[in-house]
This record gives sequence, C-alpha cells and structure tokens, in this order.
Amino acid sequence: MAITMNLYYTGQNGSARKFAAEMTESGVVQAVRAEKGNLRYAYFFPMEDAETVLLIDSWENQQALDAHHASPLMSKIAALREKYDLHMRAERYIPDDAGAPAADAAFLRK
Repeated sequence: MAITMNLYYTGQNGSARKFAAEMTESGVVQAVRAEKGNLRYAYFFPMEDAETVLLIDSWENQQALDAHHASPLMSKIAALREKYDLHMRAERYIPDDAGAPAADAAFLRK
C-alpha cells in the first residue's frame, strides 16, 4: 500500500527555500527519486507562507519508506535541515481504495 508524506519545513529568512534549493542542486533530490520504491519527491511553496516549504514524498509501501530512512541519504538530509535550522511538521496519507465519490468529479476540470 502506497504511503504519501506531506512534510512542512519551516525556517526564517528564506532558509526553507534555501534548503530545498540545496537539496536539489546537490543531487540529493535526484538520489532519493532513484531509490527503490520512491514514487514522488517534490517541493512546493505555499503562497501564504514564504517561510515554509512543502515536500510531498510518496513511497510504494512502508518497507520502501523504512529503507529510505535507513539509507545514507538521510544523514545528508538531516545535516541540511540542521544547517538551515528548520522545524518540521508531518502528515501521513494512505490511499482510499474506494476512490473519490463520483459527485466530486463535477468539480474537476480536465
């Protein structure tokens, strides 16, 4: 069962965006995306909060997520979080096998 994590990184004076930039420019993001079981690893910037970055991080299953957490990349990620003095909040999602109700389709423009 796939797992999606929304990780909110918050700092000061643009540090969260600098963190995301360094993660990308240093190759860490590409390395995470290449890990077995990674489905998505992408940063987004909330319009209403310039000091927060959202990471949407999806994995095929708990085993893939556990392997990622045990990988050498985690020490690099942790070091960058410390460098930029970031605080985090996490939300965990699992798929709803039933899917969205048909009535929701009326609100989606394709």
